[in-house]
Amino acid sequence: MAEQMETKIAVFKGKKIRRSIQDNEWCFSVVDIIAALTDSNKPRDYWYRMKKREQQSSGVDLSTFCRQLKLPSSDGKMYKTDVVNTENAFRIIQSIPSPKAEPFKRWLAKVGYERIQEIEDPELATKRSRAIYKAKGYPDDWIEKRMRSIAIREELTDEWKDRAVSEQRDYAILTAEISKAAFGVTPSEYKKLKGLKRQNLRDHMNDLELIFSMLGEAATTEITRTRDAQGFDENKQAAVEGGSVAGTARKELEAKSGRKVVSKENYLPGETVKKLPKK
Repeated sequence: MAEQMETKIAVFKGKKIRRSIQDNEWCFSVVDIIAALTDSNKPRDYWYRMKKREQQSSGVDLSTFCRQLKLPSSDGKMYKTDVVNTENAFRIIQSIPSPKAEPFKRWLAKVGYERIQEIEDPELATKRSRAIYKAKGYPDDWIEKRMRSIAIREELTDEWKDRAVSEQRDYAILTAEISKAAFGVTPSEYKKLKGLKRQNLRDHMNDLELIFSMLGEAATTEITRTRDAQGFDENKQAAVEGGSVAGTARKELEAKSGRKVVSKENYLPGETVKKLPKK
């Protein structure tokens, strides 16, 4: 959606950076980024000169990475200002000739190098993901399930790509069909139940929720292959039926255990997660 969804202030080393969620991604004020990473007292002038310098040196028009949104100013009024998404914010930072920007540039170089390593050896990406979850405090047995769920998800999306379903919007619709059939709620409803906003839903699922999520997607993959489903409509039907396999199993477990699988539990609040009670 094009309209403004949410506006907040990010703080970097004491410097405020205005940001707004647009089309489900953060957009950051360019002049605020410049103010945070340079010693300029006039970041708007700095931004103007920087665009001109970059155009002359590389032929790149930095304005093409931006869009204009109304953000609150110090006087409390809303004014249009250049903003960039996260990817383009990094591109802008690369063009800032300031010592304060150097740590970001080095970090970007490191991330780029690691990405190349992961392309050459995909196992490294899995190891890094495990390390990140471990550092956040997730238990080892949960991490194993989460990593398996990622692999199953990737296998399913690869099938969709090969079957004329490639748009992210279509992925979201098919995923919602699996979730509704498996859990009785869409992912957005599930996140609301757990009190989540932009967090990854599966990073806040307990063991059983992850297991039934994996079952729904693995079943969808199997049905899709068996039927050789092609195009969105056929894959949508496979998604509904695959999710129903998990939904039937969930209901049977709930009937015999007397407990609901879908839970309000999550790993909030704070950066260090709390171990969810096992069902």
